[in-house]
Amino acid sequence: MSKKIMIVDDDPSIVEYLTDLFHDNGFATCSAIDSSDALDIVTNEMPDLITLDIEMPGEWGPRFYRRISQDPELRDIPIIVVSGLTGVQHAVNRAVAVVPKPFDPQKLLCIVKETLGDSPAR
Repeated sequence: MSKKIMIVDDDPSIVEYLTDLFHDNGFATCSAIDSSDALDIVTNEMPDLITLDIEMPGEWGPRFYRRISQDPELRDIPIIVVSGLTGVQHAVNRAVAVVPKPFDPQKLLCIVKETLGDSPAR
């Protein structure tokens, strides 16, 4: 079974691009365009990793992170912050990485694979 990556970003182009990138590399995906939808989806999908934008309509990414970090079943899901904002290194204090937009897809994939292990399969 493929490891699942959840993409949380309000930009449909980024969601589509990351979905294609991860699928092409053997990962399953799910996505949300805002953090209120993301909370329901993360609970139902239980992804192995989350890519999280910081600036979104409604609740920003750090608030979503705080909410899942209070749930014992969700708090250990690794988070990679993918954001166009500068100075966000500490917005999600337990993020495994902060990747600035625009990003190098191979660098992001390398971080994902290092975080989840070399193989997309469980």
